[in-house]
Amino acid sequence: MVSENGAVNEDLVKERQNCSFNTLELTHLLDGGEAKTLERKEREEYFLSDPAFKDEVPMEYLSHQEQYEHSVRKACHMFRKLQEMPHGSMDNFRQLLGGMLGSAILKDGNPLALHYVMFLPTLAGQGTVEQQAYWISRAWNLEIVGTYAQTELGHGTFIRGLETTATYDPSTQEFVLNSPTLTAYKWWPGGLGHTANYAVVVAQLYTQGKCHGIHPFIVQLRDEETHMPMPGIIIGEIGAKLGMNTTNNGYLGFKQVRIPRENMLMKNNKVLEDGTYVKSPSDKLTYGTMMFVRVVICQDMASYLSKAVTIATRYSAVRHQSEMKPGAPEPQVLDYRTQQYKLLPSIASVFAMKFSANWIWEMYNVVNSELDQGDLERLPELHAVSCCLKALCTSDAASAVEIVRLACGGHGYMKSSNLPSTYGLVTAACTYEGENTVLLLQTARYLMKTWQQARSGQTLTPSVAYLNLYSDWRQPRTVWENTTDCVIKAFYQVAAGKVKAAAEHMERRAKGGMTPEDAWNETSIELVAASTAHCRAFIVEKFIETVSKTDVSRPLQAVLCQMAELYAVYWLLNNKGDFLMFSNLSPADVDGLQLWLEQLLTKLRPNAVGIVDSFDIHDDILASPLGAWDGRVYERLFEESQKSPLNKEPVNKSFHEYMKPFLRSNL
Repeated sequence: MVSENGAVNEDLVKERQNCSFNTLELTHLLDGGEAKTLERKEREEYFLSDPAFKDEVPMEYLSHQEQYEHSVRKACHMFRKLQEMPHGSMDNFRQLLGGMLGSAILKDGNPLALHYVMFLPTLAGQGTVEQQAYWISRAWNLEIVGTYAQTELGHGTFIRGLETTATYDPSTQEFVLNSPTLTAYKWWPGGLGHTANYAVVVAQLYTQGKCHGIHPFIVQLRDEETHMPMPGIIIGEIGAKLGMNTTNNGYLGFKQVRIPRENMLMKNNKVLEDGTYVKSPSDKLTYGTMMFVRVVICQDMASYLSKAVTIATRYSAVRHQSEMKPGAPEPQVLDYRTQQYKLLPSIASVFAMKFSANWIWEMYNVVNSELDQGDLERLPELHAVSCCLKALCTSDAASAVEIVRLACGGHGYMKSSNLPSTYGLVTAACTYEGENTVLLLQTARYLMKTWQQARSGQTLTPSVAYLNLYSDWRQPRTVWENTTDCVIKAFYQVAAGKVKAAAEHMERRAKGGMTPEDAWNETSIELVAASTAHCRAFIVEKFIETVSKTDVSRPLQAVLCQMAELYAVYWLLNNKGDFLMFSNLSPADVDGLQLWLEQLLTKLRPNAVGIVDSFDIHDDILASPLGAWDGRVYERLFEESQKSPLNKEPVNKSFHEYMKPFLRSNL
């Protein structure tokens, strides 16, 4: 299918010729404008053209130690180059740290990521003006390298249960940090193992004989010159994982480690010289850094999934398999309806995540500015939305990457396809910065509170205003129509129905004698389902709403509308039991929805390659023989196989040492 001179695969040529819209127009839309596209391309060229980032041997053939050492070298070079850029900014740092470009350079994790994603933002968000002036300048200039040490061996998302202690000694005006048990050791922070020399450590604050809960402290971990661990610091790496193996996740224990009083971050809560504790007017101010990271994660999930679907879609256009009709040529795998069902909803999910992430990013910036003015009114809503959106985006991305990997058959199982590595990156996000089930339960607490407000007729914040609309379940059932308005309404009917059911079941248990805590636990499956339905309705509405307000050409508008409809109908049919139970959908309507889904697959099929081309992902970022622009799948797969160290010699020494004696012994 490919000419000997390396021309583009003819199947991909035909796919691109059949595309009904201008792919560059969609690229500009996704980037935020033509100028942003140009800026992104210049940034990619600036980094990807640098020979220092090229790997002579693929990372998977190196030892664990060698992989880490290569990543440190490349990470240092990457950030040095970024600082030298004429228009370097924190946004560029973010693009490199979590996005596709960073993963293309560093492959399997970034040992400096938490320095920029958690250490610096925490200093900015929770440090006093004086602390910021000293520590941020040192961190930004890379005089020190930091990480964020919160999670412990025995406690993760439940941060109130952390065991590390920081006890104030007024006689020396120092805090004494201690790990009272093995389970109190910090466990998981990126860069902690052998990279960072400082950390923001979250510990239980004790002063004047009283515990005041968790607070952040700046702790020096290693000598700035020798990098040797400081006295009382027990530190190392936790070992190999499913993915992100060069992130250098570490463990950290304390044996009576003393730090100055000024090393407690005191923008919100304070400890005076005599040990007096001064509490912040609101403990909610400490949410800022976590919410920032969760918003960034949603953006990153859209990026990683766009890479996976690009690889799988191009491969499905090139790959021919089996006979659809006896005696006919083998069709493209992309022509099979089941393959379209695997790929096209996953492509639509990229847009759903991206548009929702854009909305939550704008909301984060608004709320953050309100916090600076002392306005905390919208903070609980932002916290609730960011929790469930992080949970759904990460779980959807992990599921979709695995679906499209399976859609590539055996070749998708190869490390060189880059799909296993991408899966390792997205599935990790299901746990870090808040385990998904716990985050959904945090959203559920907000939903239970707002449900009670809806019942009493109070005005609700925008993301939960639908509870007022659907709190009265005596309203008559209306006729179902296959329209986006009807679909959005149905998603919110389901969300409201699940919130109502969970609230009533919890109340019933409490009235039956259960403690509130036991009633919550017994209802937690329904609470998670309610949060999921709430978030899914939010994503569907933002997808359809964004598309309707987007000023683009009619051909592109048609494709965007089809993807929004596909996303909504796909999830409706996947949860049709809920819709039959809570919405206006009737069993007789399901056939029509199934037909609608199949019609959308038919309409989108000719544009599948064009849509993923619009993601405009550089071949070096895709890093996959299955997904390269030219479609030379088989030549590239064979080229990758030749990079295996086992192919450097025709006979491996194990034959003479083990196989030959073994075979002869059995003659």
